[in-house]
Amino acid sequence: MSFYMEKKQNYTIPIIVMFLLFFMIAFVTNFAGSMGVIVKNQFGTSNAVAQLGTLANFIAYACMGIPAGIILRRKGYKFTSLLAVTVGFVGVGIQFLSGYAESFAVYVAGALVAGFSMCLLNIVVNPMLNTLGGGGNRGNQLIQWGGTINSTGGTIAPILLGYLIGGAASQASVSDAAPAMIIAMAIFAVAFVVIVLTKIPEPHLETKEMRAAKQKDTHSPLSFRHFVLGAIAIFFYVGVEVGIPNTANLYMTTGAEGGGLGLGADLAGWFIGAYWFLMLCGRFIGGLLGSKVSSKAMLATAATIAILFLLCLIFIPATTTIQLRGAEVPLKIVFATLCGLCTSVMWGAIFNLSAEGLGKYTPMASGIFMALVCGGGILPFIQNSVADSLGYVSSYWIVVAGFAYILFYALWGSKNVNKDIPTE
Repeated sequence: MSFYMEKKQNYTIPIIVMFLLFFMIAFVTNFAGSMGVIVKNQFGTSNAVAQLGTLANFIAYACMGIPAGIILRRKGYKFTSLLAVTVGFVGVGIQFLSGYAESFAVYVAGALVAGFSMCLLNIVVNPMLNTLGGGGNRGNQLIQWGGTINSTGGTIAPILLGYLIGGAASQASVSDAAPAMIIAMAIFAVAFVVIVLTKIPEPHLETKEMRAAKQKDTHSPLSFRHFVLGAIAIFFYVGVEVGIPNTANLYMTTGAEGGGLGLGADLAGWFIGAYWFLMLCGRFIGGLLGSKVSSKAMLATAATIAILFLLCLIFIPATTTIQLRGAEVPLKIVFATLCGLCTSVMWGAIFNLSAEGLGKYTPMASGIFMALVCGGGILPFIQNSVADSLGYVSSYWIVVAGFAYILFYALWGSKNVNKDIPTE
């Protein structure tokens, strides 16, 4: 009996496990992004070099994306999940040790290993939730709910790190973040135990017969135009999602002599946490509306509003301020934070549109998808290179261009024009 004929089974526990893994993806990823403030001050790096931890974290996706898809197809969701949390524990552990070794190289190495874990986790949770929901709007809805849990982890990470650093970012060191890394390792350990004890369905596990048949298949996920364009959209999406808060964090904590606003790390952490909290709110709303509003409409609306918010960020003068948390804060920073509402629903919508109609090609497509997540490291690196030469505000034109492509994908690129390819 096929998986879809068994769909009436209760998959509550597997869904909860996938949500737990979604939490860890954002907690560890956003932790690496927020560490850029510490790295810049402790090691005296440029804005671009301060993003090397984030770059290493996401370059791991480019290296591991396709191999992870093969692991998922041949070993299944449970094995891949256990491997992911084990690698994640090791990666965060290396970052933990870098604080005491006072080594930037060790920190970047830890970020790279943690990135392998995040890639493996992403390769599991997205197709699994989409499959458990039966694809379509229901699949998108489950991914949006998972995204809400993801944003919870993303919200906690920068606020916790800002609290640990305190007001003086210039005095911060990697060892100050040790409590947060211990928490991350503990969650990985708990997740390992929970996954071992949980029965997870394996609808896409490849058998020897399927492997033999696959060798004769002349098609692949790359045969589908809407998937190829969607993978590119994911490259831009993850890049702008990470680039907005990472660059804003550096902009707020850098002194006026460096072109920044000179705000305290705790206040900056609050704003970055608010960005991820708004992503949480947006994903919660997306979860409620996911079964009623199409992914195409959701994505197009979010991209349009994001572009408008960024134009406000770029053109409103820094002298226009508001009183917030006892400090004068430029209004433009508020629009950077508001972008979290827009980025909130994009991942699920793009994945849903790209995976629609792929059938048996879904696991490998997920691997290719994850390889393109490297945009989360490459685009912020490019953006902060622009910030080093032209200033923080000008660097946000890179983000505007990314959202423009996402809007193109929502309106025109997401249509499946290859329905003649067999997918069973």
